[in-house]
Amino acid sequence: MKQVTVLLGCVLGLYGSFLSWSVLQERINTKPYGNNPSTGHPDFYKSPLIINTVQALFASIVGFVYSVISSKSSPFTIFTRNEKKHSSVYLRSLFILSLTSSISSPVAYQSLKHVDYLAFLLAKSCKLIPVILVHSVLYQTKFPFYKYVVAGAVTLGVVVFTFANSLRPEKVSMNDGNTALGLFQLVASMVLDGLTNSSQDQLFKWANTAKPKVKLTGARLMCILNAFIFINSLAFTALFRFDSEIAYTYNFAKHYPQVIMHVVQFGLLGALGQVFVFIILERFDSLILITATVTRKMISMMLSVVLFGHVLSPTQWTGVSLVFMGIGYEAWMSSSEKSKKAAQTEKEKKSQ
Repeated sequence: MKQVTVLLGCVLGLYGSFLSWSVLQERINTKPYGNNPSTGHPDFYKSPLIINTVQALFASIVGFVYSVISSKSSPFTIFTRNEKKHSSVYLRSLFILSLTSSISSPVAYQSLKHVDYLAFLLAKSCKLIPVILVHSVLYQTKFPFYKYVVAGAVTLGVVVFTFANSLRPEKVSMNDGNTALGLFQLVASMVLDGLTNSSQDQLFKWANTAKPKVKLTGARLMCILNAFIFINSLAFTALFRFDSEIAYTYNFAKHYPQVIMHVVQFGLLGALGQVFVFIILERFDSLILITATVTRKMISMMLSVVLFGHVLSPTQWTGVSLVFMGIGYEAWMSSSEKSKKAAQTEKEKKSQ
């Protein structure tokens, strides 16, 4: 009964935090906060680096607290309590991970100037595409045929949805209609996500082989990686984008103070959502997380349609269906593969 209560709390927490996070993401990045008194044009908030910096700060703080509670130690012990050679690998790897991640989010937010938020949400919903791209190019990895089918279905769905939407732009939107550029930026962001995810996998595999005294856990990764992202983003913004990001945000917030609360809430909700993801992964089957994540993304899309007045054409619904059918099929096949492997392992143990 206790496990059921914990699971229910985690799933509700994941839904509540990430659904609210998704609504705020669209509100901050795609909706005007008012009209510019000088030009009369709608005023959109255009500081992706500030958003990324704030989000990384909150994720690092929440990750630190979660790590201390779950492991009873500071996440930075992977540097202080390990041998120098192991600490060096962790430091170098996490710094590289922070660079790819620091670039990915702002590039993705830039795409919202050219594509609809729902297209953005669809494209970012499937992690399989960047994984296949990166592993095929860098590691010459071969995947089961069904994964290529899923990647093709999701890609086709996103393209169908995006170009159908470009034919019927919204009346008040920051979307300039340059769909090709928006898709290019989305693909670039997804490739960077793939690099980040595959590099994380390689780091965990190295830890299992090298067996350092203090291993990298999900909570430690969340804290340290986001701390590095925060430092990278803040340094770059302060040195090279002070006027267009920091000064701009200060002046924008003087006219529209609610943007500060929105960005802070966005960062905090994203950090809390990550904690629920780690708890589900650590305590329950990964299929539960996949199911909760896929349904959450579907609900996020429905919320976007309802709250922000999107009207989808039959062609766009076809694109949406292709994406979620592909994601659902991939989740089902992955679950079947894991069940077969577990059954085979159990059979081998009994035969010994």
